[in-house]
Amino acid sequence: MITRCLAAALALSIALPATAQDNPMRDSPTWTDLQADVIGEMTPLAADGMFRVETPARAQDAGTVPIRIVQTDPAMAVTAATVVVDENPAPVAGTFTFGQDMLPLDFELRVRVNQYSNVRVLAKTPNGLAMDGGYVKASGGCSAPATRDPEMAKVDMGQMKLRQFEPLDHNRREAQIMIRHPNYSGLQRDQLTQLFIPAHFLSEIEVSQGDTPLFSMEGGISISENPVFRFIYTDNGEDALVVTATDTYGNIWRNVLPKSGS
Repeated sequence: MITRCLAAALALSIALPATAQDNPMRDSPTWTDLQADVIGEMTPLAADGMFRVETPARAQDAGTVPIRIVQTDPAMAVTAATVVVDENPAPVAGTFTFGQDMLPLDFELRVRVNQYSNVRVLAKTPNGLAMDGGYVKASGGCSAPATRDPEMAKVDMGQMKLRQFEPLDHNRREAQIMIRHPNYSGLQRDQLTQLFIPAHFLSEIEVSQGDTPLFSMEGGISISENPVFRFIYTDNGEDALVVTATDTYGNIWRNVLPKSGS
């Protein structure tokens, strides 16, 4: 992708993150215990040839670890995915559903990783549930201090921004949505009082073009502060993307983000 290649060229001094092929998942007793709760008794297929998951081998910031899901077979539509960080206090980071305009899927999010862990994606495909992921060396992501004072964070909570990149072809576009929210995990301390900040995070997000869904999320504490989603979609001609976000305190924000000028 041109924009990502240019970004990489400007950051040659920074080690590029390894893909899941370079840092494959490891045997995980934790996943053995979790599996039935997350997916029941089924055994997921290997994602080989259908999609791949890209993760850094070692995270630069344990609180904002990028996870990218790329559909590699156009016929193997990835219509839903559950992202799991095995060793996190709340392992299921989020459950996503994807609309037709998101396919073939190319979707990136950021998660917290609390200790060295497999990060896995279990995706719904025409062949059934399939899994891929990587082993990420990171620690402290769920308990790391928030970047802003809790009172200051309230000021712009719910603000959203859309960034669009150069079109990939006549109707495929790449976009990034950022939502301001501290996404408190419940494991962070107020730096002044040293008391734990209560969990307060975005629990639901819906993104659409007009009335046509792009993707939705049911999230937990493992989604990063100020969530960012980068994705490719088919432009259906609507003038704006509509984003609705709900948090665990019952706040609801709905923003219409014009495609022009972003």
